[in-house]
Amino acid sequence: MSADSLPQYYSESAGGEIMGEPFDPATVAFVPGLELSRQYYFKAVRPILNDVFPKLRHSAALVGYGSDVVGLDTERSRDHMWGPRMVLFVEPSFNPAERGFLYQALRQRLPVEFMGYPTHFGPPDEEGVRLMRKIKEGPVDHLIEITTLPEYFSKEIGWDTQAPLTVQDWLTFSEHKLLSLTSGGVWHDDLGLETLRQQLMYYPRDVWMYLLAAQWMKLGQEEAFVGRTAEVNDDLGSRIITARLVQIVIGLAFLIERKYAPYSKWFGSAFERLNMAPRLQPYLAGALRANNFPERESHLCQAYSICTEEFNRLGLIEPVETRPTFFHNRPYRVIHGDWIAHKIRAAIPDERIRNLPNYLGSVNQFSGSVDLVSETEVCLSLKYLYNPGE
Repeated sequence: MSADSLPQYYSESAGGEIMGEPFDPATVAFVPGLELSRQYYFKAVRPILNDVFPKLRHSAALVGYGSDVVGLDTERSRDHMWGPRMVLFVEPSFNPAERGFLYQALRQRLPVEFMGYPTHFGPPDEEGVRLMRKIKEGPVDHLIEITTLPEYFSKEIGWDTQAPLTVQDWLTFSEHKLLSLTSGGVWHDDLGLETLRQQLMYYPRDVWMYLLAAQWMKLGQEEAFVGRTAEVNDDLGSRIITARLVQIVIGLAFLIERKYAPYSKWFGSAFERLNMAPRLQPYLAGALRANNFPERESHLCQAYSICTEEFNRLGLIEPVETRPTFFHNRPYRVIHGDWIAHKIRAAIPDERIRNLPNYLGSVNQFSGSVDLVSETEVCLSLKYLYNPGE
């Protein structure tokens, strides 16, 4: 189809920003975003595709950003960047004129409301956030991203989908983005989206072992400090380290169960879905509530024992001791996470990974900076950290 053959009202320049009226989502019954997106595709978007481009090979999904993608959205989530939306993937050969035509076809033909929710979104604010807005008639400024598979995965994690995944790729991919790309739902797939998602479903075994070693090392580096700070009457310091160790233990649980962890907002909620959570949670909560070192130590040690028991079930190395013992000649009980880390690392079959120059782990393990782990270009720039000898 040539650009000259497109109807005028479907041209890329047609229309403009339409503000619309404020919409109160509390006036509509909550529908999980995944279900809303699925029905939106089949009942509203697909009929337009069939009419405008009946032979269009495409994939349609709700993946990427958003609590709805990971199934953790609530009524509160509806206040921004939530609503009838999806990602529509087309072939790279689908030229810019055709893509613009499709965008405008959706803009002109989509209903202004779907399942009680506006399909129109106001213009983005300074941070790119868009809100559902009510309009009486189209055109609709929809939230349907039209892209290709190579473009999308390059934008999200810097992955060249035509190239094999490398160790450096895995260690610099944002874990939450890996979760967001392998979660969500795929409503139609002519182009192999699911095949790409399967490649990212979880870390390869040797990379996983390295991440486990890094997480045990993080535990080993600080587990004795809960007692040492308390010993010098630094109760605040003891509490801070306890909270950090609780976070490390939860991260370890995600790794043991081979599940990607989300970012901090949903970290605890996603943890509750793990098989280990019912056993661990009482002790982790107890450690956080405790007002003295003996109680904190008791709860943490119970959690450490559970983690070592579950880790031993993986059969990656010879079973490790599950009972905490004293830290050298000091009266603090620890699980000696650093010892466990060394044993795991020594057992990694891939020499390249076994010889990585440190226990940094992934970008998510060595940094909690949102500006680092959420920016694809920043993550890509850190690949040099995982090149032995450089």
